[in-house]
Formats: sequence, C-alpha cells, structure tokens
Amino acid sequence: MTNADSIAVPAIVDAVIRSRRSVRAFLPTAVPRAVVEELLDVARTAPSNSNTQPWFVHVLAGEPRRRLCEALLRSHEADALPPSTHFPAELPADCASRQAEFGVRYYAALGIDRADAAARGRQSGRNFAFFDAPVGLIFTIDRSLTRHSWADFGMFVQTLMIAARARGLDTCPQVSFVRHEPVIAQLLQLPPGRTVVCGMSLGYADPDAAVNELGMPRAAVGEFTVFRGF
Repeated sequence: MTNADSIAVPAIVDAVIRSRRSVRAFLPTAVPRAVVEELLDVARTAPSNSNTQPWFVHVLAGEPRRRLCEALLRSHEADALPPSTHFPAELPADCASRQAEFGVRYYAALGIDRADAAARGRQSGRNFAFFDAPVGLIFTIDRSLTRHSWADFGMFVQTLMIAARARGLDTCPQVSFVRHEPVIAQLLQLPPGRTVVCGMSLGYADPDAAVNELGMPRAAVGEFTVFRGF
C-alpha cells in the first residue's frame, strides 16, 4: 500500500460510516438478490464470541414482503399485543434527553404535532411497510443466547449497514418488529426457540423526503470516553 493509499482508504471508510443514517422514506427501485447476498457475504465476517455466529436472516421482497407487511399492519392497528420493553421503565437521564430530542426532530420533519396521537400511530405503522423499501429483513437469534451473543449480532447488523452504504444503498434498523413477534413467527415459520432481534428496511433513499435529513447530533468523544495511560 502506498502512502497515498494509507491516507485515502481511512478517509473513504470514514466517509461511508459517517454517511450512514436511518432512512424512513425509500424509492421503489428494486434491489437485486445478488446485491443482498453480497451484503450478507460481507456482514458474515463480523466478529462473534468464539466464532459462534449467532445470526439468522430472513430477506423478503415481492409477494412474501407484501404478505408480511399486511399482517404486521393489521396487528399494529389492532394494538392487542403487549407493548415491547426495549427500554427500561426509566431511562438514564442522558439517554432520556437524547430520546426526547429525537422525537422533537422526527415529528417536526414529518409535520406531525407530537400531541396528535392518531398521526403518530399512523407514522409508527410505516415501520411495518418497511417505509416502502423494496427489501425487508428480519433478524432472529436463538432465545437461549445471552447478551454477549446479542452484542455479536449488533456488530453483524452494523457491518451489513456499512456494506450497504458503501454500495449506495440505505437502511433503517427497526426494533418495532419485536412487539409483533407472534405474527412474524407464524408467517415466517420460525422454529421453536428463535426470537426476533429487529427488522430492517433496505433500498434507495427518497432524496426529496425531509425525514431522511434529520441529522441527529452525536455526543462528543470526550463525553463518553475516559483515556488512561496516554
């Protein structure tokens, strides 16, 4: 590798990572199966504890995607399943303030008054249409595995998203699917013992959608890091 390469490669990788964002409005442009397979082939190189590779992925497009979306939307509208608890009852103060800021920015970009529960509910339902992305993914893991394997799964998902972004594709990881696991389990015929980690929308971002330009702020390195021995 030349000196120029040693400078250019980190800049390219950094640019790809920094350009990743959660996209919530997609174009109908199809994504070929070969491209999705390529992304998964890259993602499978993610690290895992003792090489256990705890991930499993269902990739849906076309009619199977449509059927799942319809079933999930019916479940969302019925609102009969217990709410998912992906956060504790009381978030730590720093996390809570960031969550609140996200809500303000998100609904403002959509032109939705945060007091309008009906409009917020309809927008939440957009998750279950994969925000119109042509490809939907559902990630599952063996229920018996611990948080360490879930950390492995997170690295797999992030690697997939970065690989997608490097190819001009966009994604949105969605924990909202977890609440509707019974619906997903039935339609995808999940074997006993497997549980849903999250879903993901995959496709090409709608460049005209304001919701895709949230630009959420991130804490500075000094706010979450302690250096010792430097």
